[in-house]
Amino acid sequence: MTAIVAVRYFASSGLFAWISARRVPGIHDRLGPQMRREIGWSLVSAAVFGIPAGLVAWGWQERGWTRIYEDWSAYPLWYAPVSVLLYLFAHDTWFYWTHRWMHRPKVFRKMHAVHHASRPPTAWAAMSFHPYEALTGAVVIPALVFLIPIHVAMLGVVLGVMTVMGVTNHMGWEMFPRRLVHSKLGGWLITASHHQRHHEEYRCNYGLYFRFWDRLCGTDRGLSPNA
Repeated sequence: MTAIVAVRYFASSGLFAWISARRVPGIHDRLGPQMRREIGWSLVSAAVFGIPAGLVAWGWQERGWTRIYEDWSAYPLWYAPVSVLLYLFAHDTWFYWTHRWMHRPKVFRKMHAVHHASRPPTAWAAMSFHPYEALTGAVVIPALVFLIPIHVAMLGVVLGVMTVMGVTNHMGWEMFPRRLVHSKLGGWLITASHHQRHHEEYRCNYGLYFRFWDRLCGTDRGLSPNA
């Protein structure tokens, strides 16, 4: 599972780094040492993510411990997309509050400073975490599969969304159409221009997928003009 996470990281971050170089030439030309550090920390994170994922996969296949199911008839079809939203909202809630906690000065220095050493972040920074921070992210989905039923295909959708948004939010430029980002729907979703502001100002925009908690808690400061 560690190898799978590492390959997924290289495939997704590599693809969007390539897109960045084509769409915004020169944007990261002077960040070679930083990107090498990001890759190094990300490979450490791959191991941290891979261990609980491997245990869950074994428990599912060999012991039936989880609530992952393969038979579409086990639950109504309408539940399939609902389960994806439940997982994303639960993950987003955990991420918001642990992320905000990691911005306390003492915790920040020990756990979160590695991630914020990426100035500006690049596509390679999506998993650039200190192992302690990586651990807070690695336990979420493995915990949820014991609590919330989900079809294995829908779990793949959750992991896909998690991967794509984790990478695209760190590219330093906005790849999604302006009409989407500035629409009513876009006002509730997090994209690069929203997360870029977090990396610029630190004390705002803590969410991962949705702006719900930022808006509710008064920590949403809108979009960065630099992304």
